[in-house]
Amino acid sequence: MAVSTDAQKIEQLLSRGVEHIYPSREFLEARLKEGKQLSLYLGIDPTGPDLHIGHSIQLRKLRQFQDLGHKIILLIGDFTGMIGDPTDKSAARVRLTREQVLKNAERYKEQAGKILNFDGENPVEVKYNSEWLGKMSFADVVELASNFTVQQMLERDMFDHRMKDGKPIYLHEFFYPLMQGYDCVAMDVDGEVGGNDQTFNMLAGRTLMKAVKGKEKFVIADKLLADPTGKKMGKSEGNMITLADSSDEIFGKIMSWTDGMIVSGFEVLTEEDYEAVQKELDGGANPRDLKARLARTIVTQYFDETQAQGASDRFDQLFQKKEIPDEVPDHTIASSMTIVDILVDSKLASSKSDARRLIEGGGVKVNEIVVEHLDQMIEPTSEGVLIQKGKRHFVRVIQ
Repeated sequence: MAVSTDAQKIEQLLSRGVEHIYPSREFLEARLKEGKQLSLYLGIDPTGPDLHIGHSIQLRKLRQFQDLGHKIILLIGDFTGMIGDPTDKSAARVRLTREQVLKNAERYKEQAGKILNFDGENPVEVKYNSEWLGKMSFADVVELASNFTVQQMLERDMFDHRMKDGKPIYLHEFFYPLMQGYDCVAMDVDGEVGGNDQTFNMLAGRTLMKAVKGKEKFVIADKLLADPTGKKMGKSEGNMITLADSSDEIFGKIMSWTDGMIVSGFEVLTEEDYEAVQKELDGGANPRDLKARLARTIVTQYFDETQAQGASDRFDQLFQKKEIPDEVPDHTIASSMTIVDILVDSKLASSKSDARRLIEGGGVKVNEIVVEHLDQMIEPTSEGVLIQKGKRHFVRVIQ
């Protein structure tokens, strides 16, 4: 496949959803305009059985490179996944066994195939970092570690916070960025794509690439799906979308997102004009309508327009069913609260233990989605968040 230097596609690649490019945008732009095939990768640790919509941001960036004719590698961190990335963690991760990480990774290629092309004349290659990390000797690790200082490692925010809080920092957690950094050296690639929360680890790779290969590796740090306050999508919010979800699940979960995630969602998850969406919001457009448009757009990308419209229709019907009263009492909260606290505060549960029992029994729903996490956060939206206990008890959480 010939490499394309289409100026419009290169501009889209360099700007859409991008937080920062290292060493610089100008460096990467010049490389792309040379017309030579570049090699780059995305590394994913299989800490769970499904890829989620946050991964799709980087997968979409890889697809832009693939469409231009560049070589793409999807790296499964089956070795690093056993250690656990300390990024954003206030405590050390629970370590996984090799059997657990391999089991988790079983469906990654199938799910990533909804965005990337694993066939054709420029197919994505899948690699596992145990191929090289599992063969390193202690002498190799010492040599690798000599490229970094303890001060560099302690610059990471989460380590600084743990030290101030008197929480332990385990030595093996320092090894993680070294191992992830070595991945690019072992594969001898030109660049890497990842979320901006992975910048420290990706830059460790730049350090090693210069030291070992004398090569300038580029890094694209993509924006994350977040609201205007910088709050990222997370499992505790109960609306994390996986690439294995059905069209109805994806649509319903997007409709439960806060209004502040609408513009971010359009920017990093679609090709739509997100700046125009911001103008519509500023002009008084109904956030619910824009959220529904976002949901239809994303479902169409993973399925098709027919399924997207069907999911939209079924979602609307859910809120018109006779099981949901025409008049649902409002419950006002000043800021986000856990679902357990909401149930108690709204009198749907008599105590926190009662609330936990209801949730663990599958008897609580948020916007028609069964609550699975006791720490799920509820943040009111413009149209309110529907909380249901059992079949007949409802409140709509507003601000």
